[in-house]
Amino acid sequence: MPETDLIHNETAGIERLLEIMRRLRDPKGGCPWDIEQDFASIAPYTIEEAYEVADAIEREAWDELKGELGDLLFQSVFHAQMAAEAGHFTFQDVVATMSNKMVSRHPHVFGDESRDKSADQQTADWEAIKAAERAGKAQQGTLDGVAVGLPALLRAYKLQKRAARVGFDWPSAANVIAKIAEESAELVEARDSLSQAEVEEEFGDLMFVMANLGRHLGVEPEAALRAANAKFTRRFEGVEAKLAARGKRPEDSDLAEMDALWDEVKAESRAAKSAHRS
Repeated sequence: MPETDLIHNETAGIERLLEIMRRLRDPKGGCPWDIEQDFASIAPYTIEEAYEVADAIEREAWDELKGELGDLLFQSVFHAQMAAEAGHFTFQDVVATMSNKMVSRHPHVFGDESRDKSADQQTADWEAIKAAERAGKAQQGTLDGVAVGLPALLRAYKLQKRAARVGFDWPSAANVIAKIAEESAELVEARDSLSQAEVEEEFGDLMFVMANLGRHLGVEPEAALRAANAKFTRRFEGVEAKLAARGKRPEDSDLAEMDALWDEVKAESRAAKSAHRS
């Protein structure tokens, strides 16, 4: 099929998208913006698209999710095209690698192992297989393979989870809470007497321990913070709506008024939740 026909063939599937990407990167007839990009410049877009997928799921915006998944897929295609141009690998290599990994990590589905195991046992088996894969890549350290490019809060959670597997962990959440109190006191001391760099260091220590508390409580901190952000957004928008009903904007108000309206919005939200449960 001529490439022009492939590009306009809406039933051609992934091959159509790959050809579109190839044409966009064509040095002679492609898009100047796409041609100028490299792995480093595209990586932030990849992260952003992954978060937009998560956002659509969180909002249960299923009509939007199709488009967001497409945007994320395009990021994989973009990176694979640049890799092919550099002679590293192709998109088909990516597909083959992922397929091989899934088959290898699911011997209870694609191999001879029994499927008669709990979810917890499957998780333990999965981690054992991943550890063996890291060993094959000469990644011998406990923390090897935890991606540096992860959001910092999520990476803290994963680093602590890895360390806990080899016994480097507090015995209980109570110990972590005590550590939070210690780190909070150190932050206050830093604020009053130390440099800005030292304040930042103590603040980071406190956030790191908070991530560990989330792990001990069975809470994924990145997801918890996203939910808190969404809640804050809803409530502040409620405050703005109440101010608008008074003919005002936030900049026309003061903290006392907005704080009172915040309490109203919070009470209304709780009442709505109670009514929904009943």
